[in-house]
Amino acid sequence: MEKRKVAVITGATRGIGNAIASRLAADGFAIAACGTMSSESAAKRLKAVKEKTDFLYVTADMSRQEDRENLISAAVDRFGRIDALINNAGVGSVKQENILDVSEESLDRVMEINLKGYLFTAQLAAKQMIRQVQEEPEGDRPVIINMSSISAYTLSLMRGEYCMSKAAITMLTKLLAFALADHEINVYEIRPGNILSDMTLPVKEKFDRYIADGLHPLRRWGTGEDVAKAVSAICKGYLPYTTGSAIDVDGGFHMKWID
Repeated sequence: MEKRKVAVITGATRGIGNAIASRLAADGFAIAACGTMSSESAAKRLKAVKEKTDFLYVTADMSRQEDRENLISAAVDRFGRIDALINNAGVGSVKQENILDVSEESLDRVMEINLKGYLFTAQLAAKQMIRQVQEEPEGDRPVIINMSSISAYTLSLMRGEYCMSKAAITMLTKLLAFALADHEINVYEIRPGNILSDMTLPVKEKFDRYIADGLHPLRRWGTGEDVAKAVSAICKGYLPYTTGSAIDVDGGFHMKWID
């Protein structure tokens, strides 16, 4: 019997990560998911995923090396392989402050999760992926996907730490793509735009007006499923001659135009 492909998804208990887990489970992937909440709480949020596929949940704080190591080793111990790493876990600024007032503590927290978490989780997963490529020279190639944001290039003076962390993910993606190209392991950045979720509900009314007024050409909120479909296409191998690139899932926000 053919083994299921395995996807490791960080930050899978809510929002975009949860939608990705559900989509890849429907695609037939086994899912190794992580989040900071307890297994009992996560089970409620990931119930639909568990019902669709082979499933593992690991409680992990991606700023902690021991937690990253435990996530990857638990996934390999359980499933024997990793075919896709989706670096998705992330945090915003603790409080919105002008860039001139941002504290070292706030910057450190955002960078430890949004950048260091991505880099060092990718290092661990990549080593496993390289072993698989060597053992299965004719097999499908693993992929790494880094979840970024339109904030990688869009200024927000009151969320400077977040913007800097997402801009750094753009460079991290290119570096990993170059380093892993000889192993035929492709690396992608996905840049979601305005995605409706529990995290964006506090600003929904304000952005409803912006979107209606033409903030981006597609005049609707994005959904977690919109992002999950892009992840699914990559994980299915539909973009084999693309690496180090950013994929915009933003309703066209990245386009510049003049009326």
